[in-house]
Amino acid sequence: MSSSAANLFVLLGLGLAGIFIMTRKLKKAIREDFGAFVDRFQLLPPPQPAPPKAPHPLTALTFAVSDVFDIDGHVTGFGNLDWARTHEAAARTSPVVSTVVEGGATCIGKTVVDEMAVSISGENKHYDGPTNPAANARMPGGSSSGSAVAVAAGLVDFSLGLDTIGGVRVPASFCGVLGIRTSYGSLSNLGMISVSPSLDTVGWFAKDPNVLRRVGHVLLQLPNVDARAPRNIIIADDCFELLKIPTSRVSQVVIKSTEKIFGKQVLKHANVGDYLDSKVPSLNQFNKTNRNGELKASSIKSLANAMLFLHRHEFKTNHGEWINSSSPVMDSVVTALLHEDLEPTDAKIGICQSIRSEMRSALNTVLKDDGILVIPTVADLPPKLGSKEVLSVEYQSRNFTLLAIASMSGCCQVSVPLGYYDKCPISVSFIARHGGDRFLLDTVNALYSSLQEEADVASKSNLTKNVISQDESAEAAKEKGNAAFKDKQYQKAISFYTEAIKLNGKNATYYGNRAAAYLELGSYLQAEADCNMAITLDKKNVKAYLRRGTAREMLGYYKDAIEDFKMALVLEPTNKRASLSAERLRKLFQ
Repeated sequence: MSSSAANLFVLLGLGLAGIFIMTRKLKKAIREDFGAFVDRFQLLPPPQPAPPKAPHPLTALTFAVSDVFDIDGHVTGFGNLDWARTHEAAARTSPVVSTVVEGGATCIGKTVVDEMAVSISGENKHYDGPTNPAANARMPGGSSSGSAVAVAAGLVDFSLGLDTIGGVRVPASFCGVLGIRTSYGSLSNLGMISVSPSLDTVGWFAKDPNVLRRVGHVLLQLPNVDARAPRNIIIADDCFELLKIPTSRVSQVVIKSTEKIFGKQVLKHANVGDYLDSKVPSLNQFNKTNRNGELKASSIKSLANAMLFLHRHEFKTNHGEWINSSSPVMDSVVTALLHEDLEPTDAKIGICQSIRSEMRSALNTVLKDDGILVIPTVADLPPKLGSKEVLSVEYQSRNFTLLAIASMSGCCQVSVPLGYYDKCPISVSFIARHGGDRFLLDTVNALYSSLQEEADVASKSNLTKNVISQDESAEAAKEKGNAAFKDKQYQKAISFYTEAIKLNGKNATYYGNRAAAYLELGSYLQAEADCNMAITLDKKNVKAYLRRGTAREMLGYYKDAIEDFKMALVLEPTNKRASLSAERLRKLFQ
């Protein structure tokens, strides 16, 4: 190879290395905001009114908005780069956003949404998806993923999102923050890209329940009146049966907090499915319209099916033409919505609308003005990134069954974090009648501190039970090892002692016993290493010094062996084995 060609390869290599380094730096810079934002800007609130007038209610708070809300002069991207490319900048700001700014808050940017806001996973291949601050290797939830992430990461005090089939509630749960889906129609959807007009609802996220409530007072223009205590807090037992974690971590936390704050008399239990069977007759009609002679689903699963049908039909009606004409690059989840044969007959659409009306009436009747329905926000822990679990029929059935209750009734719902389980955020949800947003926010605010305390107690209780269980299992493994040692099955004994160590690595006896088995097999280095560990854990472990002395003697480390035997004698002066071994080695080296 000529020198010029070699130089060319060197330069190319350096260039590629430089690109790689710059790419890593760029990725790190982008990830400083956890990938939450797609656009940064500032919308400043108006000047404070002159005294004695009170300052703006949201003064000093910062917020972000999902990239479905219009901001004057900015393109609303809708989670798709081709959408952003083919649409003009907005000519005016969404009334919801303007109301919050006029209330004293500062908007600092737009956040990532799932592609065309149709998914609940929080993944978006166009923006690499935001990182869940509460569980980095788990999905953040969608569709308003970036807004939840921005709050969870402490980048803003609150953020606005769109909830259609769970777009605020799911990411709130997965990221461990508060999230509200407001009563359907309580806030204007003008200046916001619609996904499914029958289901779209504005919501927001916050870490602080007081901030969640303050934003609600401004947006919903709620009067300043005294909070009312609930008379009925209804635990939906059949909904909690869907939960994939122990109910002690969720429903029992709510029960204990309710008893503490409001008293046992307000607690009730109900089966939502049975109630819907009698109060929402159109669900049976919807079942009859399904194809292929499918088995009849339960009422709450039928409710989820109706919600998904309506969601897909209206999404296709709203955006199918643009997708067909623009041929955008899209995720398979979005294209599946367009290609699915939904049989959108007028009759079936009419049945879905009847279900919505009957659902609202049914829940308003049972909850009245002073009732709360308690359900899990979602059934599962946040799935791992890249997992196909979210596409499985079982996963979607469990979770959409829960999400459909508020989506199809139009009732308001708040997801409340309850700490962690298996290193993942968990939550519970409270639902109030349609129009009961203020009552719901007040109830959440009243219960919040107690819920966090009880969740912490439940978490520690479960941890203690797990530790006890592991300790008991470790002891059982040790006893099996002792029996094998007695029968001179030394390799088998080592296996049992190893199992005990895996269950409890802080027990010196387990290491000492395994060292004894290693000595019998002539594995002196392993025996010495185990004795070192045993002595580290227990400085007065006589057997460990004796066994280490024996191992070192066999390895030829005589002076070290003598020191070990001497130490054993210091700890136990009458130990004949230590005395004889030390004396024997001393004579050997005299």
